Amino acid sequence: MDIKQLKFLIALDETRHFGQAATRCHITQPTLSMRLRNLEEELGLPLVRRGQRFEGFTAEGERILAWARSLMAAHDGLYAEASACRGQLVGTLRLGLVPLGGFEPMRLLSLFRRQHPNLRFQLFALSSEQILEGLTRNQLDLGLSYLDRLAREQFDSLELADTRMGLLYDQRHFSFTQTSLNWEQLGSLPLGLLSSGMHFRQSIDHAFRSRGLIAQPLLESDSVHNLLQAVSAGLCCAVMPLNGGLEVGNPHLRLLPIAEAHTLAPLGLILRRSAPRSALAEACFEEARRALADELRLSADR
Repeated sequence: MDIKQLKFLIALDETRHFGQAATRCHITQPTLSMRLRNLEEELGLPLVRRGQRFEGFTAEGERILAWARSLMAAHDGLYAEASACRGQLVGTLRLGLVPLGGFEPMRLLSLFRRQHPNLRFQLFALSSEQILEGLTRNQLDLGLSYLDRLAREQFDSLELADTRMGLLYDQRHFSFTQTSLNWEQLGSLPLGLLSSGMHFRQSIDHAFRSRGLIAQPLLESDSVHNLLQAVSAGLCCAVMPLNGGLEVGNPHLRLLPIAEAHTLAPLGLILRRSAPRSALAEACFEEARRALADELRLSADR
């Protein structure tokens, strides 16, 4: 067994496709299939369910896959630790992000990049549940997510922002004279909302229900890009974070605050507690902690 076989197995899990996994690993599909069969023979277990295409993993394969992820995390962590011992931090930080969080993630990436110029980043837009699962399975290094469902014994967290909401609209299609809106006023507007089940949408639904109202969106999507397209086309307005920066770069978009509108839980940076934890994740988490402490200190001095 070698480390590449584990990489191939993980790539197959992430792509769910033999050809795409082979392309990601820069090998041919027959080579990928052969190396995975060699791994199965060495372990004496069937790992992959095969038909004309990839059909998933066997129960044994799922268990081996969990070990493969831990071994790959330890392998990557070893090299990251060696770099840290040399006074460098090198590698790829995998960061899971919830859609429409009220904190600009590029602030974090810019901070990490300034401190560690050799870092690279992979960003994944996921639900809060998927982020916690990704951290648990070592598929992610850090998560930027809501903190209400966090098992404190399993994760460290750093609270970053209380996400407030506003109404995003295109001034070519809509006009408002008020400096802020209330939820009752939103009920008469064509709304584009994130899909049900996402934390940001759950907070919107809660705000409507608590006032005896029902959200009846014209458009629902799990894609922020689709919502922005719909707003720009004049199809609808959209409830968005006030500090998300989504209106920046488009001179026609405006963001109007909604009174008493915020998510049910604050947004935070999340790190898994159990080993193996990458040196990259630990270093970046501490950089964020120090930066937040500096911001709070400066605010107190003003």
